[in-house]
Amino acid sequence: MAVPKRRTSKRKKRARNTHKTAPITAIQKCPRCQAMKRPHHVCAECGYYAGEQRVAAKEA
Repeated sequence: MAVPKRRTSKRKKRARNTHKTAPITAIQKCPRCQAMKRPHHVCAECGYYAGEQRVAAKEA
């Protein structure tokens, strides 16, 4: 069984893991109420998606 001869340094380990960060969550304005929402999701403020009422609007 293969065993590393030397311990991996912090620099090598961190350089290898730099791409493992979480992706940034995309947000955009709702075309109806201008509230910020995720793309391809129902707006939490007005309840619209693709120009149609999908869920009841959130109470103020």
